[in-house]
Amino acid sequence: MRFRRNRLGYWSLIAFVVMVLVSLCAELVSNDRPLVVRYEGNLYFPMAKDYPEKTFGGDFETSTDYLDPFIRERLSGNGNWALFAPNPYGPKTLNYFAAEPNPSPPTRANLLGTDDRGRDLLAQLIYGFRVSVLFALALTLTGVVLGVLAGAVQGFFGGKTDLAFQRFIEIWGSMPELYLLIIFSAIFAPSIALLLVLLSLFGWMGLSDYVRAEFLRNRQLDYVRAARALGVGNWQIIIRHVLPNSLTPVVTFLPFRMSGAILALTSLDFLGLGVPPGTPSLGELLSQGKNNIDAWWISLSTFAVLVLTLLLLTFMGDALRDALDPRKADQDPVAGAKEPG
Repeated sequence: MRFRRNRLGYWSLIAFVVMVLVSLCAELVSNDRPLVVRYEGNLYFPMAKDYPEKTFGGDFETSTDYLDPFIRERLSGNGNWALFAPNPYGPKTLNYFAAEPNPSPPTRANLLGTDDRGRDLLAQLIYGFRVSVLFALALTLTGVVLGVLAGAVQGFFGGKTDLAFQRFIEIWGSMPELYLLIIFSAIFAPSIALLLVLLSLFGWMGLSDYVRAEFLRNRQLDYVRAARALGVGNWQIIIRHVLPNSLTPVVTFLPFRMSGAILALTSLDFLGLGVPPGTPSLGELLSQGKNNIDAWWISLSTFAVLVLTLLLLTFMGDALRDALDPRKADQDPVAGAKEPG
């Protein structure tokens, strides 16, 4: 309830969820293949099956280019029709029929213009946003699991265990992360999985400090001592008693960690160290904007999507932090109201 009373954070959550849902259904929103085709009395589903051009009156056995004017003409009139997505371009579709050279400015055919390879910019943004959000979610979840586990062990057991972990974190944290990424990108083929593993090796340390502090505080409380007196095992105490009461910083920092993950992926893609070539990427679009200063629509639209995403996550994080802050609960007129009597 306190989260909903923060109107900015609440509506930011709704807007972000809508953006994520649209990106998850990107194939239905932006695709160069029709959703359904009716040709000579038969129904075809190009999104589910690849049809040769001869199926629709063409001359070749190759896959059908549904943006070809000849195919468009065959699929119109005489009871034939094709239902396209609202934006009839995929992330790798090249607009061979653009009226201007690439990168071309926004037109009726390409609402946000094209990039320097002739790909539709709107499709690139939709698919690139999906890649960024899914990568950020996976990196955040991995970092949370590792950070909570490391912080719980340090804070609950303390002593030499805590001291050894702290020295390890100091050494591991001093490793040059960017240099390691450059080295591994030169040895292995670029992939999202490799990038996720490398960033996960370093992304857990910041969160572990907060979890460690919570465990150091909570392990001395009466309910933990009572559980020990009853003979409850250490891991059972950690999982059932201490951990649920130590998750406030974890939940609070989730939106901010997602923001950091999106920025990390965008920065690496901008430097050419991120996702494999050909994968839709916000960072790669920013790099194109840098290399094509006159094509203002590339930088402007990509920057707008990136800033909007980070702002929504920041507003959500602020609202979540205020909702979980016990000091704000004491000042809450609704939560602090007492029934008359």
